[in-house]
Amino acid sequence: MIAGTIGHLPLHLYKVDKDGQPTKATNDPLYSVIHDRANDVHSKSVFFKMLVWRAFAGSKGRGIAIILRDRVQRVRGFVPVDETLVKIDQKIENNQLVRTYTIGSTVYKANDIIDFAPSLKSDGIEAYAPIIVHRNTIGSMIAAEEYATELFANGGVPPLTLTGPGTSPASNDRASEQIMGAIKSSKDRKRTVLPMPTGFKLESLGFDPSKQQMIELRRFNVSEASRIFNVAPAMLHDLTTGTYSNVEQQNLNFAQQTILPIVKMLEQELNLKLFGIRNTTNYVEFNVDALVRGDLLSRMEALARAVNSALLTPNEARALDNREAKPHGDKLYMQSATTALGSTPAPATPAVPANEAATEETPQNNEEDNGGICSPPCGGNTGGVTRAA
Repeated sequence: MIAGTIGHLPLHLYKVDKDGQPTKATNDPLYSVIHDRANDVHSKSVFFKMLVWRAFAGSKGRGIAIILRDRVQRVRGFVPVDETLVKIDQKIENNQLVRTYTIGSTVYKANDIIDFAPSLKSDGIEAYAPIIVHRNTIGSMIAAEEYATELFANGGVPPLTLTGPGTSPASNDRASEQIMGAIKSSKDRKRTVLPMPTGFKLESLGFDPSKQQMIELRRFNVSEASRIFNVAPAMLHDLTTGTYSNVEQQNLNFAQQTILPIVKMLEQELNLKLFGIRNTTNYVEFNVDALVRGDLLSRMEALARAVNSALLTPNEARALDNREAKPHGDKLYMQSATTALGSTPAPATPAVPANEAATEETPQNNEEDNGGICSPPCGGNTGGVTRAA
């Protein structure tokens, strides 16, 4: 499950421009190697699935591949190698750690080998293999599987002992053969009644499967496997304690707690071996967002919010959904007016109405304490009497 998930994650090559902005380097020949095909035989998905699977299910705990380069040292592909056939030597020369890989009669430098080992031992060379470290636990799972297979292959009949008044070994053998034939005949003809020789009795040998709690044991084995490989039980189709909400949360935890750490280790190994330690302009990166895309409604709502809040341009949002870019889709938009940032016109100064500008200025209150009647001139009126409103 882990290897298959990582193998199907999109992997992209990025170049950083002089302004520090990363862009996909789709025109670089390396892009097709890491995105589409690892070599002329293996696709990118098959190659990385194989590499991760060997690291977790192999006996050496690591996945190894040779980096193919042309005459000018450009990467042309990857070739997977059986890690059991590789000899690793490591030493310190001129205050630098030097490692070589011997495959057959050829010695490769470290920068020509992809060596994915998630759990290294204290010497920094050998790696822990999960199936070796947990071999006893995995062995008990296999034994339970084989016992259940044999039990049901025998029609669900456990081992039996035949007791009775046998007078000689020959008579006991004949009775045993009769019982075995009767059991086989009853199983083939789906009969529920088993004829028994007179005086003989069948008794089960060992424990009854129900008393051995076979179902509970098989369920516990699933939990053990989930702990070994850090995978939630729901991802192994054990939904005995699952609900709609916690299963969804376990799916998110699978992406964050299981896949993401492995992906980051693999990315760092690829960047180190493909570009060198002094590289600052190129890198490869898995698109983990493809793992948590969610349902269509949730994804569309998230993209719409990102565009309306100026986090993404419309074309960037379309690229996340594997859609082609559209003209005029490279601008950021804001929620308030849904217009391009920087193009909102400045608010105009309000004009003064003509009738207000023509109105003469009213003098201050010249009213005398005469009951609200002012003496002329009052507001420019010389012929009438004006009262306070």
